[in-house]
Amino acid sequence: MDNGSAKQTVVLFPSGGVGHVGPMTQLAKVFLDHGFDVTMVIIEPPIKSTDSGAGFIERVAASNPSITFHVLPPIPPPDFDSSRKHPFLLMLELMRQYNEKLESFLRSIPRARLHSLVVDMFCTQAIDVAAKLGVPVYTFFASGAGVLAVFTQLPALLAGRRTGLKELGDTPLEFLGVPPMPASHLIRELLEDPEDELCRTMMNIWKRNTDTHGVLVNTFCSLESRALQAFRDPLCVPGRVLPPVYSIGPLVGKGGIGADEEEAERPECLAWLDAQPERSVVFLCWGSKGSLPEEQIKEIAAGLEKSEQRFLWVVRTPAGSDDPIRYLEQLPEPDLDALLPEGFLERTRGRGFVIKSWAPQGDILTHPATGAFVTHCGWNSTLEAIVAGVPMLCWPLGAEQKMNKVLMTEDMGVGVELEGYKAGLVKAEEVEAKVRLVLESEEGRELRERAAERKKEAEAALEDGGSSRAAFLQFLSDVENLRA
Repeated sequence: MDNGSAKQTVVLFPSGGVGHVGPMTQLAKVFLDHGFDVTMVIIEPPIKSTDSGAGFIERVAASNPSITFHVLPPIPPPDFDSSRKHPFLLMLELMRQYNEKLESFLRSIPRARLHSLVVDMFCTQAIDVAAKLGVPVYTFFASGAGVLAVFTQLPALLAGRRTGLKELGDTPLEFLGVPPMPASHLIRELLEDPEDELCRTMMNIWKRNTDTHGVLVNTFCSLESRALQAFRDPLCVPGRVLPPVYSIGPLVGKGGIGADEEEAERPECLAWLDAQPERSVVFLCWGSKGSLPEEQIKEIAAGLEKSEQRFLWVVRTPAGSDDPIRYLEQLPEPDLDALLPEGFLERTRGRGFVIKSWAPQGDILTHPATGAFVTHCGWNSTLEAIVAGVPMLCWPLGAEQKMNKVLMTEDMGVGVELEGYKAGLVKAEEVEAKVRLVLESEEGRELRERAAERKKEAEAALEDGGSSRAAFLQFLSDVENLRA
C-alpha cells in the first residue's frame, strides 16, 4: 500500500497509571472512529503497582486490539528509595531521557503517514521532539477545563510572589472562568515557596501544556462553558495568545461487563446490585489510588450503619503515611475484620456490600440501583458519574481534586461537600446526614434532577452535530491546515 492510500497514524503518549492511560485509550477510540490508525507509546513503569504495571497495560491492550501499543526500550530507572528528590521530579527526569527513543520511533513512521503526536499533560518534554521533527503536536489534558484555566493563569500569579500561597489559607483567589478558588484547594505542591524546585517544575509543566498547537480537553461545552470562554479572553494570560482549546469529552469507558453476560462472569457486587431497588444504593470509592486512615474507615462504617441506607463500599488498606512514593506502590489486600467495627458486616448484611481494593466502577455507576456516589473528585470518576446521571458526595483527597470539588458543587451543581475533609476527618454524623440528604431529602431530589440533566447534556455533546463532535472535527481540520 502506498502512502497516498495508507491510513494516517496518530501517536498518543500518556504518562503512566490508570488515570492517564485510561482516558488516552478513550481518545484513541475517537481517532479510530474517524478512520485513523492509532499507536500508543508506553514507558515501562519504574515501580510495579496494581494500576501502572505491565498487567494493567496488558489488560488495556487485550481489550483494545485495534490500538497498537508500543513500549519504548527501557531505561534503568532512578533509585527512588535512596534519592532525596521528590519521586515526581525523578519520574520527569526519567521521561526526559526517553526523548531520544521517542524520536527514533517517530522517525520509523513514514512522514506522510504521521498525522500528529498527542501528549499527556505530564509528557510536555516530548513537545521538543515533535518540534524537531516538524510534527503537529497537541496536549491531551485529562482533567477539566476549569482546572486547566487555573493552571494556565497560575504562573503569572506566582511570578510576583516571594512566599508560597500556603500562608493565604482559605483566602479565595480570583481566576477567569471559575468560581473563587480557595488558595488551600490548589495542588499541595503549588502552595510551597515559588522557588522550590517542585513548584517551579510544575509551573513550567502548566505553561508548556499550552505551548503546543492546541489542547484537547476531556470535558464538554455545556458543563464548563465559563472556563472554555476564558481561554479566548486576552486577559487570561496577558501578552500571550493561547492555542485553541477543544472540548471533546466526556471520554469515559463504557464499563467492561454487559448485563446480558452469563451470571457466573459478572462480579458478585453487580449481582448484589441487581437485587436492590432503583436509585437506592450509595457507592463509596476513592479512585484507583485513594486510601483512608483506619480511624476514618471506622467513622464511615458508623455513619453508614446509622444512615440505614443501602451501600456498596470499596475498602483499601490504609497507606500508613503521606510519603509520595506510596502512590507508586501496591498495597496489600485489606483485613476487613481489623479495619471495620466489630460486628459491622453482620449487622449490615443484606443492605451493605463491602469490596476489597477494586471494583468495576463504570458498571456500578451505570447500574439502575446506584443512587449516589461518594467520590474523591478525580476527574475520570466525576465524568463517569455525570455520564451515568449519578449525584456525588464530594470527598477530595489530593492532586487537583479539591479544585474539582469547587467546580462540581458551585458551577456544575452535581455534588455536595462532605464537611471535614479539610481537617482530615469526616465524622460519622456527617456521613449519615449527607447520605440521607442525597437519597431521601428534597434537596437530594433537586440534586438528582440536575444530575439527570447533565447526563442528557453529555449524551447530546457526543451525538452527530453535538458540541464535542464538532470540536473534534475542527481539531482535525486545524491539523490538516498545519500539514498542508
